Amino acid sequence: TTTSSAWAKPQMRGLLARHLQIHIVGAFVVTLGVAVFYKFAVAKPRKKAYADFYRNYDSMKDFEEMRKAGVFQRVK
Repeated sequence: TTTSSAWAKPQMRGLLARHLQIHIVGAFVVTLGVAVFYKFAVAKPRKKAYADFYRNYDSMKDFEEMRKAGVFQRVK
């Protein structure tokens, strides 16, 4: 048989502080992980795509193609 003295007493003093500390550290780790994931999964490929696009981009050629297609109304 088990008696009430065999059960461990629940921790009451400092319980809120302990849980807050654990959750703050966890939130910081998760936030850091999401930031690193965003940098390498979204920001870096986007930056590379823009760099690749503008490396060989000729704005005057693009303008002439749009002008010939009739996109602009006031340009002769």
